[in-house]
Amino acid sequence: MAGSALLIGAAVGYLAPVPRHVVSAIMGFGAGVLLSAVSFELIAEADERGGLRPTVIGAVTGAVVYTACNIVLAMNGARHRKRSGDQQPSESEDAGSGTAIALGALLDGIPESIVIGASLLGGGAVGAVTVAAVFISNVPEGLSSAAGMRRAGRSSRYVFGLWTAIAVVSGLAAVAGYTLLGDASDGVLAGVTAVAAGAILAMVADTMIPEAFEDAHLLIGLVTVAGFLVAFALSHA
Repeated sequence: MAGSALLIGAAVGYLAPVPRHVVSAIMGFGAGVLLSAVSFELIAEADERGGLRPTVIGAVTGAVVYTACNIVLAMNGARHRKRSGDQQPSESEDAGSGTAIALGALLDGIPESIVIGASLLGGGAVGAVTVAAVFISNVPEGLSSAAGMRRAGRSSRYVFGLWTAIAVVSGLAAVAGYTLLGDASDGVLAGVTAVAAGAILAMVADTMIPEAFEDAHLLIGLVTVAGFLVAFALSHA
C-alpha cells in the first residue's frame, strides 16, 4: 500500500503538467510528514525499546551508510534524482546515470520499508501512522522524480518500470526484515528502527528539502509544518 503511492505520484508527475512550484510545495509537505514520523514514531519507539545508546548509534549508522551510498550514486549521475526541473542528466549526457538513478530510488525506499517491517517485529501490527506517513511522503517523491525524468527525456517504460520495481522490492524488503529479525532482542530492534530513522532523516535533508525549497521557498516553512502536524495528528488519532 505504501509503495503504491510511488506509482500514483509518478503517474501524476509524468503525465500531468504540474507547475514546479506546486511540486516543490508537495515535496515540502512530504518532508514534514517524514520528519514527524521519524520524531514521534521511530526515534521515540527505538528509545522506548532499547534506550538512548542504541538509538543514537543506530541513527548515526543509518545516516552514515545512506550518505556514503548517496555520494557514490551522486558521482554517477543520481545526484538530482528527486528534482523535477532540468537538473537530472539524460543517458546521452551521462552514460549510466539511468542505472544510478534507479539504484538511488531503491536506496531512498529501503529505510521506509525497514520501518514498516520493523513495526511488525515482536508480534505487533503494522502501525497505521507509519504506513500513512510513508504513503503520504511517497506521492511527492514519485511525482517530483518522474517529472524530472520526463524532462531528461526518459521513456514512460523506464519511469513506470522503475517505480513499479521499487514498490515491489520495498514490499519484499519489509517481509525480509520481519522474517530475519523476528527473534531479535529489544536492543537490536531499537537499533534497526534507529538505523532506518537516521537514513530517512539524511534522505529528507539531502533529496527532499532542496527540491521543496527550489520554487516554493517563501512558503516552504508553512507547508512543511503543515505536513509535520498532519502526521502528528495521525499519531494521536
